[in-house]
Amino acid sequence: MRVIIAGCGRLGATLATQLVTEGHDVRLIDHQPKARRRLPPGFPGAFHVGNGFSRSALESAGIAHADAFVAVTSGDNSNIVSARTAKETYRVPIVLARIHDPRRADIYRDLGIPTISSVRWAVGRIHQMLLHRHLTPEVSFGNGETLLVRSQLPSYLTGRQVTEFDVDGEIRVVEITRGGRSLLPARGVLAEPGDLVTFGVAATALGRLSGFLDKELGT
Repeated sequence: MRVIIAGCGRLGATLATQLVTEGHDVRLIDHQPKARRRLPPGFPGAFHVGNGFSRSALESAGIAHADAFVAVTSGDNSNIVSARTAKETYRVPIVLARIHDPRRADIYRDLGIPTISSVRWAVGRIHQMLLHRHLTPEVSFGNGETLLVRSQLPSYLTGRQVTEFDVDGEIRVVEITRGGRSLLPARGVLAEPGDLVTFGVAATALGRLSGFLDKELGT
C-alpha cells in the first residue's frame, strides 16, 4: 500500500514508522524540513518538503498512484483542504483527516472523509482504518473502543441466520438495510443478497470482522 501522510509531527512520524516496518510504501509531506528529525535513522520512506494541500508537493510524493492519504498536520484548515484535494481531485481510495476542533467534524462528514480526533484516537486506530477501508467506522463510542461499521454481506453468507455472525463481546449485528428499508435482526432472519449490515464491533476486533467478510466459500 502506498500511503501519503501530510504532517510529520509526533502522530505522523509514529504512524509512518509503523507502516514502513510492515512493508508499506510511505511518503511524508511537511513544510518544516527539520520535521524529518522525528523519523528514525535509516527511515526507508520518502520525505518531501512542502504543504500537504500543495498540488506540486502532492504530485511529487506520488499522489496519482496513492492508495491512501492521511492529513495529520497541526492545522484543521490545512487538513481539510489537503484531504479534500486528495479525495476529489486525485480520487485517492482512502482519505483520513485529523481534527483538533470537534465542531468541525460535521464538515468532514458531509465531505465523506472519516476523521480522527487527536484526543480520542491514537496511531493504532488510524492503522486499523487504513487496513480495513471497507469497515471505516460511521460512529464511535467512548474513546473509540466500540464502533459502528456498515458493510454489504458477501454472497457466500446468503441464507445464513444473521445472528450467527455475532461473536460474544466482539461483534454484533445491530441493523440490516434491505431493499432500502431498515430492520432490526430477529432470531431466524436469514441473510439475503444485497443486505447492507450494520455491526457493533470492538475496535480490537476489526481485523476479525474484516477477515470474516473477506472470506470466500471454500477458502
